[in-house]
Amino acid sequence: MTKTFRFILAAGVSCAVLAGTAAGQQKLAQTGMKFLNVGADARAAALGDAVTSLEGSAPSMFANPASMARLTDFASVSLARTQWIAEITHNYGSVAFAPWNGEYGVIGVFVQAVDYGVFQETILDQGTQGFLDLGTFRPTAAVFGIGYARALNNQFSVGGNLKYARQSLGDATVQLGQDPQARQGNSVGVAAFDLGILYKTGFKSLNFGMSVRNFAREIYFQKEGFQLPLTFKIGISMDVADLADIDHEMHGLLITMDAEHPRDYFEQVHVGAEYVFMKILALRVGFTSPADEYNISYGVGLHKAFEGLGFGLDYAYTPFGVFGGVHRFSFDFSL
Repeated sequence: MTKTFRFILAAGVSCAVLAGTAAGQQKLAQTGMKFLNVGADARAAALGDAVTSLEGSAPSMFANPASMARLTDFASVSLARTQWIAEITHNYGSVAFAPWNGEYGVIGVFVQAVDYGVFQETILDQGTQGFLDLGTFRPTAAVFGIGYARALNNQFSVGGNLKYARQSLGDATVQLGQDPQARQGNSVGVAAFDLGILYKTGFKSLNFGMSVRNFAREIYFQKEGFQLPLTFKIGISMDVADLADIDHEMHGLLITMDAEHPRDYFEQVHVGAEYVFMKILALRVGFTSPADEYNISYGVGLHKAFEGLGFGLDYAYTPFGVFGGVHRFSFDFSL
């Protein structure tokens, strides 16, 4: 048994153990900080979030940190914005560096911030209305972290993130004795980590990937405890144009599939397809099942390199049932 195979086996067992931990502590629909599960990249969303086995750049830290291990540029920068349901906005930023041509690995930093909008604050009151209007408040949520990935050989890559997530539901007014204006904070923060592996099988462009995301201790809002949305994914992908006599400079057809075991809802299958023309224009579609309000996603992307500088613009649209549509935009830059 080769060292590489033993390492793959150990990494797979580690991911399975973490997934087993999630299953053993399963609390369906009782996790918190769900913003951590909202896709950060328009390309990933358009592919139905079936990106665990895809090689990528800076945004890979939000899905599988091992995917950025073979970054071919010195630096990759990505900015993204998601117009989520209920007028919630998610903003993302990520930067990855591969100094010394990636000989010592790739390191990155990332951040996600959520704008929930403005809410009306009220408190119970014995008056005619039954409540007092105390003005407005604005909940917030954010996560920031660092990631590292390294290709151990021509086929096998590993990666991980260390991050800190924080959510604030604002300060609440509580009635204590004769002082109805006493305030009580409602915020919590926790350190978490992600792990991932990526394996290039050697058969054409067939890849295999695994990831565990949002592993952390139990945390509490006041007296109510909850877990982060721990997720275990495995995936495969391949450019099926490799199986035909096709000019790869003109055409590419990527097919990718993920199986997901989350802590807070039932297992899902994600499938995505991407057609690329002249390595410039990409047309994408993704499918997720089972899902209550959304199944299909669509997207388009434009990518072009100019004298060593790369630029990319991606868009994804997801019909979301009674909530309307979700729009995602991503801009990528590399040098």
